Amino acid sequence: QVQLVESGGGLVQFGGSLSLSCTASGFDFDLFDMGWYRQAPGKQREWVATVTVGGGTNYADSVTGRISISRDNAKSTVYLQMTSLNSEDTAVYYCNARRSLYKINWWGQGTSVTVSS
Repeated sequence: QVQLVESGGGLVQFGGSLSLSCTASGFDFDLFDMGWYRQAPGKQREWVATVTVGGGTNYADSVTGRISISRDNAKSTVYLQMTSLNSEDTAVYYCNARRSLYKINWWGQGTSVTVSS
């Protein structure tokens, strides 16, 4: 059974840092691009960052320089390290597994991040 489980969300102060984790199971993790998305109240889900099967990374303009995505294939885990957090970062963060060639796109349940001012 395919499963993506996010963890690490919580309350963090303005300007603070937070690290999220997503542990995958039930599929060959090494063959999938992994990404993070987020959804703020009243807004659509937006893409945040991606780390490809080859280890390449891409970031949304809104988070470039403040966020780092990485993966550990031995642990089937993808990470999102966030710094200089502000109110725009308050959202539910979702882990995504994608294999575009086969039109596969899987999602976790999400973990909530709240930045307190």
